[in-house]
Amino acid sequence: MLTNAAIGGVAVALYLTVLALQLNPHYSLTGMPSLFLTMTASYGLNVAVVFYAFIVLQQVVASEPISPGWISFRVLVWLCSMGSIAGAWLMWINLRGFGPMLDPSTSLRMAAGAVALTLAAAMMVMLGIWNFWTDRRRSRIAAGLLGAVLAASFAVPMTFRGPGTEPPQPAPRAPAAADGAEDPGRTRVTLLLFEGASVDFIAPAAADGRLPNFRRLLDTGAFMHMATTRPTQPSPVWTAAATGKLPAANGIRSAATYWPISSSDGLEMLPDSCFSHALVRFGFLRQQVHTSADLRARPIWDILGQLGVTVGVVNWSLTHPAGAVRGYEVTDEFDRLARQTAVDIENSQSVWPRAAGPVAVAAAASPVREPWMTQSTTNTEIGELIARTCRSDGAYEQIALALERQYPSRFQAVRYKCLDAAGHYLLRFTSPNPFGDVSDEDVQRYSVALGAFYASADAALGRALAGLRPGDLLIVMSGFGMDPLDVGKRLLERVMGNPVPSGTHERAPDGFMLVVGSDVKPGRYPRASIVDLAPTVLYFLGLPVGRDMDGFARTDLFVKAFLDRRPITYIPTYERPPAQ
Repeated sequence: MLTNAAIGGVAVALYLTVLALQLNPHYSLTGMPSLFLTMTASYGLNVAVVFYAFIVLQQVVASEPISPGWISFRVLVWLCSMGSIAGAWLMWINLRGFGPMLDPSTSLRMAAGAVALTLAAAMMVMLGIWNFWTDRRRSRIAAGLLGAVLAASFAVPMTFRGPGTEPPQPAPRAPAAADGAEDPGRTRVTLLLFEGASVDFIAPAAADGRLPNFRRLLDTGAFMHMATTRPTQPSPVWTAAATGKLPAANGIRSAATYWPISSSDGLEMLPDSCFSHALVRFGFLRQQVHTSADLRARPIWDILGQLGVTVGVVNWSLTHPAGAVRGYEVTDEFDRLARQTAVDIENSQSVWPRAAGPVAVAAAASPVREPWMTQSTTNTEIGELIARTCRSDGAYEQIALALERQYPSRFQAVRYKCLDAAGHYLLRFTSPNPFGDVSDEDVQRYSVALGAFYASADAALGRALAGLRPGDLLIVMSGFGMDPLDVGKRLLERVMGNPVPSGTHERAPDGFMLVVGSDVKPGRYPRASIVDLAPTVLYFLGLPVGRDMDGFARTDLFVKAFLDRRPITYIPTYERPPAQ
């Protein structure tokens, strides 16, 4: 029983190895043994235990217990059928979720592999049924067929996957344009990124008058839902928004690179719907978080700087280490490094220009204008997790205000993470029905707390609206929404001993975009994509849109007079530095 269960576990580990290789076409086949070893030591061992328990249970309840051999066709045909069905299901689930994020060739190869494994699973099930209803003495023929189908279920998807492809090279960063005087009367774009904000919370709160500035945008601006990317993590989502390109083109397919046991190659994506990120927590995979050096496409602020537009970027994901921009940049690592008093901020590569480091430090240390935390949560472990993020948001806003006075910009972007942190842990108290174990007292206490965090975001929005001039553009974005965490993930968090989160965005709920300005046509618009941001900003500033961008300039947001005086123009690409 043990040997047959172990063979079934190894088969499942092989299917997951094939799936990981399909999702990562840049992973070399020379690293396949290390990947298979990792999958076997994690998934394979656990699946073998489950299969062994299944065989023991069958022996207990069966009217005629079996006496399997070391390698038993009667047992393996059903274990391999279950494993292949699970493998095929995972391939289709991952293809459906990640397919739009993969390049077309990879998606086609993965689809072919999923079809092959589905057919193999169907054949294994038929072999099991055939063996059940026929003479057991013919099992040698069926066993041979099972071996052939089992081998084909691995070999055929790997044949479709092929040896893999070479990863794209990093995008060359053009030097910042030389300093020059900017016309202060020229139009300006302000971008507020409220990570994890949910329109399902904002809309009723705005209608009740609790979020007056969001209500003003909903009444007078353009609104649209925004499709996001998968995996729905800040790094790939905001990189797609910044570059106008999907992960397959910009090089950031997840938050990190994941290294299997003893492997010199890393995985860019982990399979979904199989608790794969637990492998990092338990040490089966080591991760290396991405940095700005890993970008394979140029972000909007790099493009604008090359074209002579001053920029200010604060706390945008995946900006560390800061590059030379025309204006200023404060990375998403600044707050963490600033708390380490021994670190020299001027040389920490978290601020550009380097001389702006002392200004940023002084601004972060000054009293925060808006209480980005509430007393109703600070006395709990969950409250401290949220408050730490919300305090840094207040510091980043102070930094943006200080640097904007010293380095005026025509494009400013500030990212706030407080609502995402609050939503992860407080969603259960605003949407208690999916959880069933939330008391009325906790609902009252923590729903008020979440409302206070949204009120802080509303106040920041009000300050941005106060500075809006005729002709300017204000864009408020959420890169993704928030859904209730399913039961399995909640149980896993409890096993890990973590404070139980209640919200997740791994199923890629839509974000939203609100746009307001004197040239904007108010209304509700068709669903957009996260990659539409960069082309839309380029168009509004009168600059050509890259034809190789995956997003589109949303010209339908603007009034006819603006469209008449600003026809859309194109350039083949911004990825090659201009000829000297």
